[in-house]
Amino acid sequence: MENYILSHIDEEGELLSKLNREAHVRLLRPRMIAGHLQGRILKMLVRLLRPRRILEIGTYTGYATLCLAEALPEEGEIHTIEMDDEMEDFIRNQFDQSELKNKIRLHIGDALEIIPRLEGNFDMALIDGDKRQYCEYYDVTFDKINQGGVILADNTLWNGKVVDEPHSGDKQTQGILNFNEKIKRDKRIEKVILPLRDGLTIIYKL
Repeated sequence: MENYILSHIDEEGELLSKLNREAHVRLLRPRMIAGHLQGRILKMLVRLLRPRRILEIGTYTGYATLCLAEALPEEGEIHTIEMDDEMEDFIRNQFDQSELKNKIRLHIGDALEIIPRLEGNFDMALIDGDKRQYCEYYDVTFDKINQGGVILADNTLWNGKVVDEPHSGDKQTQGILNFNEKIKRDKRIEKVILPLRDGLTIIYKL
């Protein structure tokens, strides 16, 4: 079914395909890459929602960043934050090869420290960083999102571990469980979880 879907949607493009291959050859956790299907969905959401400024927490390879940037308007920009400074050279190499590089602002460091220092608000955010800190990322991001804006949270089904009984008890699973419960109780938003890959939550700020 997945192969059928991938063969009937837009292609990911030469740069993203090359990035995908390099990630599988050079990186220890290539499964973390957004990938073809999720990348096309992210681009489509930007196309539909028309944000001008996007915040991304967790750049990793820059694959999702490039997909989000594809549909931004000419004057749009995406600020993406990566904690792992050892990934910086890999990321910048990918961005430098893209005609979209002028829309991308890469920040290396702790998102919880960087976000409060960023000027202005955002129309969209993608949370895809340390699962143990999803609640903290959400809190520091929320006031930076314009009313009517959207927050996307990736990996919110966490490989099915969210429904395991008993829960594994690892801190990343617990972080996702805490986040999902927090979102469930938040009356300031509307939300839905899509069973896409590892789970993608779409949050609308009322």
